[in-house]
This record gives sequence, C-alpha cells and structure tokens, in this order.
Amino acid sequence: MKKTMTIPLLALGAVFLVACNTVEGVGEDVQAGGEAIEDTAQATEDELTD
Repeated sequence: MKKTMTIPLLALGAVFLVACNTVEGVGEDVQAGGEAIEDTAQATEDELTD
C-alpha cells in the first residue's frame, strides 16, 4: 500500500514545484513589462515638460 501511494505523491509534488516555478516566472515577466511601461511613460513626461 505504501509503495503504491509513494509514486503518485512524488509525481504530485513534482507537478506542484513546476507549477510554482512557472507562476513565479510569469510574475517576473509581468513585473518587467510594467517597469518598461513605467520607464517609457516617464521618458515621455520628461520630453513634454522640457
């Protein structure tokens, strides 16, 4: 019984770790995109006020 539960639990744990890593990567990509937009907006504002 223990042996039959070990493999599915390990597989579930592996899927969970991969999913967390993927979500973290998406969050970093979204953050980088937001920073790029913020930088562009700041540069545009600087050009308009000069």
